Amino acid sequence: MSWERNIVIKSPQELALMRQAGRVNALALAAAGAAIRPGATTADLNAAAEEVILKHGGIPTFKGVMGAYPYPAATTISINEEMVHGIPGKRKLRQGDIVSVDCGTTLDGFVADSAFSAGVGEISEQAQRLLEVTERALHIGIEQMRSGKHVGDIGYAIERYVEDEQGYHLTRQYTGHGVGRIMWEGPQVPNYGRPGRGIALRPGMTIALEPMVLIGTAQTRVLPDQWTVASADGSLTAHFEHSIAITDGDPVILTLP
Repeated sequence: MSWERNIVIKSPQELALMRQAGRVNALALAAAGAAIRPGATTADLNAAAEEVILKHGGIPTFKGVMGAYPYPAATTISINEEMVHGIPGKRKLRQGDIVSVDCGTTLDGFVADSAFSAGVGEISEQAQRLLEVTERALHIGIEQMRSGKHVGDIGYAIERYVEDEQGYHLTRQYTGHGVGRIMWEGPQVPNYGRPGRGIALRPGMTIALEPMVLIGTAQTRVLPDQWTVASADGSLTAHFEHSIAITDGDPVILTLP
């Protein structure tokens, strides 16, 4: 796909529809979050999120997305060293785990995409710090999402904070992306970059920004299920994401409840 040719500027009416999709997606993630406890299965979290999407007349965006085979669930749920794209199933959450939940909702023809990571019960100081750094990285990136800035400004701000200041790692293999009538529009938005480089941001662009932070390495591996992506060294990972609208003023988070 040519990211540059696939940028779609949204009208105010379209942004309003995206905000409604984002609200439903946020409610779905909140339901999944409320189900997080030791002994719950990843399928339990997925069911809680999907129930909310369907209740509000939405469609689970992730279901049927093509990869090695069609993705089978409404959410991706990844635990500890699993960074993204974990398939929900019978696996039970354990005290001290980090669980990352990513969800997509299609409503009235528009997609919302967001994610969060959380601890299961009491977690280690190392895990708690990772969650705080990753969530902070997302908001540092959002602050750069202003008309006239460039994609490189977003990535540079995230990279400087996560890698230079905090000593963690960012994957180079998976990135943020435009979002709208389809889940993957332009531009591509890496979590690293150089100031002033890349595509210029302008009002009406909508982007799913998603820092994926790893403690021990930037390298990843795909597990035998052909979907789940994990850190290459088995170290902890975390993932936060919002869909954002570029405006004439401050960036607008579309995926809030």
